[in-house]
Amino acid sequence: MTSATHPPGPGSPRTLDRSPFFDNAKFLLIVLVALGHSWEQVITPQTPVLRAVHNLVYGFHMPAFILLCGYFSRSFTGRPDQIRRLLTGVLLPYLIFETVYSFVYHWCRGSDLEITPVAPTYLCWFLLALFVWRLTTPIWNALRYAVPISLVISLAAGTTRITGDMAMPRVLMFLPFFVLGLRLRPEHFARLRTRTARCAAVPVFAGAFALACRLSPDPNDDWLSSDADNTLLHVSLGQYLLLRVALFAVSALLVASFLALVPGRRTWITALGAVTLYPYLLHGIVLRVAEYYGAFRVLRQAGLPGTLVLSAAAVAVVVLLSTPPVRAALRPLVEPRLPRWLVPPVEVAAPAPVPAAAEREKSLAR
Repeated sequence: MTSATHPPGPGSPRTLDRSPFFDNAKFLLIVLVALGHSWEQVITPQTPVLRAVHNLVYGFHMPAFILLCGYFSRSFTGRPDQIRRLLTGVLLPYLIFETVYSFVYHWCRGSDLEITPVAPTYLCWFLLALFVWRLTTPIWNALRYAVPISLVISLAAGTTRITGDMAMPRVLMFLPFFVLGLRLRPEHFARLRTRTARCAAVPVFAGAFALACRLSPDPNDDWLSSDADNTLLHVSLGQYLLLRVALFAVSALLVASFLALVPGRRTWITALGAVTLYPYLLHGIVLRVAEYYGAFRVLRQAGLPGTLVLSAAAVAVVVLLSTPPVRAALRPLVEPRLPRWLVPPVEVAAPAPVPAAAEREKSLAR
């Protein structure tokens, strides 16, 4: 999410494939994340269209983020330098903001002040999940048929009661999108950046929106957030498996359609797309503070104008939180560094031994 890392989490092995296309996609996705979290505050039974739009966005925005995470994790092998970047780019920000959000929820919602790193608060789950996914990258790169295997694991996770510790339900249920990203190559994205793909994406989104309106208020948030098993969803095992496979297919189609519509040229959003970790981690604090002061109650009562104002404000907050002054002020929290005493000294490589035959040639020459 930063200039040195790739979406939607930091700690990427290297800054390969740095093109405007990916940064544009990251910015648009973080805007959708902020919009989705904002809309949740004003959705009521009297806003079925807003609920449909919300469900449509949740059908693809996190899968797209996770897929891009997998794509930019392809070269992760667990080298010491990669592990250090994973610690400073993912794990340390998670621990810092898990603590921050514990205080925010205590202040804004009156919840008990408990700092529980194994039970992520609000949006912090994604960093913990990314940490686990990236650590397992060498395993998936070593396997044949990795995507089908990850899909089986995901479906099996939804048929078993799993606690929320370590965000494990989401780690397992969203896993296929990360593994799919590991299998993608630049030519796969190139196929989406064609006129034919863009033309096909428009009716796909139109049809998905019509379906979302038809089903609204279903599917509920438990289906879309991928953190509930079939018993909590009150469906039979067979129904659960069929519906999850259908959701996977729809999500994959929407992700492809979204990426087809992402502009490939450099625009004003490109630079902002390189630093999406900042708005991702910070916009939740803005939402909780706005909730505390009753802003959402006023916007909810205002109806459609209130929703439009809220949407514009969410986009503005994302842009503001991506600006250099904000990044400069909060870099120690969002992009912390390991203390020097924890970083091993750089080993100086010994000179390569000179073959005996070469030594003899040098002595003869002298």
